Amino acid sequence: MDAVAALDLSGRTALVTGAAGGIGLACAERLAVAGAKVVVADISAEGAHAAAERVGGTALVVDLSDPDQASALPHRVGGVDVLVNNAGLQHVAPLHEFPVETFALIVRLMLEAPFRLIRESLPHMYERGWGRIVNVSSAHGLRASEFKAAYVSAKHGLEGLSKVTALEGAPHGVTSNCVNPGYVRTPLVEKQIAGQAVAHGIPEDEVVAKVLLERSAVKRLIEPSEVAELVAYLCSPAAASVSGASLAMDGGWTAR
Repeated sequence: MDAVAALDLSGRTALVTGAAGGIGLACAERLAVAGAKVVVADISAEGAHAAAERVGGTALVVDLSDPDQASALPHRVGGVDVLVNNAGLQHVAPLHEFPVETFALIVRLMLEAPFRLIRESLPHMYERGWGRIVNVSSAHGLRASEFKAAYVSAKHGLEGLSKVTALEGAPHGVTSNCVNPGYVRTPLVEKQIAGQAVAHGIPEDEVVAKVLLERSAVKRLIEPSEVAELVAYLCSPAAASVSGASLAMDGGWTAR
């Protein structure tokens, strides 16, 4: 049986945040192939509608850095069976220069919003006796790098949130896991190249090899579709006992 046939999400509703592009879009596409009714949530109205049209899903425009909007989102969906917490942003700066408001924004978007989305999604999952929560974390949820105080802090917090969710959700048929990719070929990664060049004092064309992939044994960027396949696996029958895990897809970065 091939992977597409093995995962049947017919009758399930999947909410993917930050799904207008990158990892989120790849996840939306993969879950749609599996038969899920996919809800594409993104701050970009144009991007959300384009992605929804591409996957045959529904677009919801939302600013997840607004706590009220985050809490309301699962209710706008009307019942979430699969929740993929993917929305995020990055800022690169030394700690002593890191803008306080930017730190608060990143933590609000990448830790508080997932908490609110999980909190409001669980009652429906508990009622149905089935649910899958996949938190798109990062190798930075397991390790740290210079100049990324907010991102590393938020991802480490997300790891803990995911594990608590796994423990509480287990009696109700709900699993919760983190996927931990290294550097993925996405706009988020591309946008930080300039900042990394300044922070490290090297030309932009040297950032990928000398900074991003320095600690990876596999010397290439990860494709979004690879992450989406791991997300899909965690929703499959074969992964029913995988919960509270952090699955590294980082080219060997965290093996060091």
